[in-house]
Amino acid sequence: MRVEVISIGDELLLGQTVNTNASWIGQKLSLIGAEVIHGSVIRDNKTEIIDTLTSALAKADVVIITGGLGPTQDDITKSTLSEFFKTELILNNEVLERVKSFFVARGKEMLDVNIRQAFLPKSAIVLRNDMGTASGMWFEHDGKVVISLPGVPYEMKHIIQERVMERLQKQFNSEKAFHQTIQLQGIGESYFADGIKELEATLSKEGIKIAYLPSTSLLRLRFSCKDTINNKRLIGEAIKKIKSEFRNHFVGDDRKTLSEVVGELLIQQNAKLSTVESCTGGAISKEIVSVSGSSEYFEGAIVSYSNRIKNELVGVSLKSLENFGAVSQEVVEEMATFGRLKMKSDYCISVSGIAGPNGGSEVKKVGLVWIAIASADGVEARSFQFGDNRERNIISTVLTALNLLRCRLLPINKEKS
Repeated sequence: MRVEVISIGDELLLGQTVNTNASWIGQKLSLIGAEVIHGSVIRDNKTEIIDTLTSALAKADVVIITGGLGPTQDDITKSTLSEFFKTELILNNEVLERVKSFFVARGKEMLDVNIRQAFLPKSAIVLRNDMGTASGMWFEHDGKVVISLPGVPYEMKHIIQERVMERLQKQFNSEKAFHQTIQLQGIGESYFADGIKELEATLSKEGIKIAYLPSTSLLRLRFSCKDTINNKRLIGEAIKKIKSEFRNHFVGDDRKTLSEVVGELLIQQNAKLSTVESCTGGAISKEIVSVSGSSEYFEGAIVSYSNRIKNELVGVSLKSLENFGAVSQEVVEEMATFGRLKMKSDYCISVSGIAGPNGGSEVKKVGLVWIAIASADGVEARSFQFGDNRERNIISTVLTALNLLRCRLLPINKEKS
């Protein structure tokens, strides 16, 4: 089943709204063996909609359109599709009653313009929308399918999950696919790919594909294949091998974030965590508390951005700051050690670095970051040289610090991979 996705909306082209719908649709349809071959973002314009749809039907078995189904005059998708499929808009009384009840349930008055939502193409199969007033539509044309859905993400997702997936799978007799994704931190795509090239070749012979999905400081690895017991077994064995050989980098299944993995380890050990942050400005603690239930293990954070705060609030000695500088092993070790004592935690992460783009020198370049972790067993610090982009440097520092703590909690030898 070949699918093309067309996203309609001036706001998408202007960058006022991020088009998350297309990526979600691709992920969801891949589960039933569909292949998304193309995606387009176009204006609310009759000619563009017709031209793009005509082109899509020449290539794809299924075309999914999102957007342009609102009640206002600028939402022209419904009328344009009626013209394209040589049909007419008629009042659907069932949809009208549902639109009325939608407003009654919210104590709002239904305007005349909202009645337009109940006018639908005569030849379309109506896809009920329980989350809003814009119905989805299913058209069939020369053995192909065109599906029109509202652009509001939660409405679109509801209709696809409840009204579209099963119907598509039955109509095209598509074979169920299986996907599994794992996460690794702190390892480059090329280095990792070289390390598993033999494993990848073996899986490829069995029809199992591997996709590399890198982002800042994280590498996601997606396995894709036919949904069979043997394929799942082979993938399971491959993941065990990767976990063993890349244990310092292996975070786990992508259903959990690194901060969730760390949180679970802290709960298992009944341990408390605190942070003392400089260059990240509280970003590590923000990531930690993004996890529900983090109050069970997170004590708090000190954002010691200036040397004065490092000295007066954390307890870092002026001598260390003067002799070694804020971005140094000695200072981050004191930050972690004293921070742990002040906040009475079992572990304390400290970071100090040059996020950039300014502030670097020949000796300490932009992107240099020191990270330390203190516990009752002592304090360990490591330096990292990231890049010259401030935002990416902060993200890399956050994830690297959390992964170092994960390694410490397991524990595993951080110097081996």
